[in-house]
Amino acid sequence: MDRCAYNLTMDLQVSLEGHPLLDAACFSVSLDAPLSERPSPEWLLGLLSLDAEAPLERSEEVRAATRDLLRHGGYKPTGRGKPASEYLVRAVGEGKLGSINLLVDACNVASLHSGVPISIVDTDLATPPLRIGIAPEGTRYVFNASGQEIDASGLLCLSDVEGPCANAVKDAQRTKTHPGTTRALVVVWGSVAHEGRAAETAAWYRALLERAGVQTADVAMA
Repeated sequence: MDRCAYNLTMDLQVSLEGHPLLDAACFSVSLDAPLSERPSPEWLLGLLSLDAEAPLERSEEVRAATRDLLRHGGYKPTGRGKPASEYLVRAVGEGKLGSINLLVDACNVASLHSGVPISIVDTDLATPPLRIGIAPEGTRYVFNASGQEIDASGLLCLSDVEGPCANAVKDAQRTKTHPGTTRALVVVWGSVAHEGRAAETAAWYRALLERAGVQTADVAMA
């Protein structure tokens, strides 16, 4: 299928390989204008604070369960390879996290307060079918504009036909949101140790986006 013809009016599906610890939640996003034309509202940016009032609260138990989830395939979630949700707490605490774009800002708010890592993929830049599974040994990909790579061996990833698009640590540069993004897929990387938290996080993330005028929809996982 031509990737440009792939849109959210079709049934977006994600296949899920068996994993004993994963409790993921997915949904799709559709904007009526390019992302560059949809700035983040002030009320949303105000939630990018460790002390902001939120319906979910991060905890040491959620942090530990997330690390256990990523360790299952042999990946070591430490140092620069720690879950993105841990990076957010540090970045916000040090005042180093500013506004990026509406989709990412809302993602950061939901992840910061829930303690659960979240990925966003521009679906016009991904080639289906999409699947979630553990990346094989030797899997590497570029995760930022400067060309830095992550070794994703043993890491639970969302992948398309070209390889990993996203995971709970660092999303791939090739499928990240950009100023022209109008459609996206969100994956919330929850753990069975806190069953239902991924769904709660996804519901709040969707509520934030919908308050900002962004359409969201359920995505089937099978």
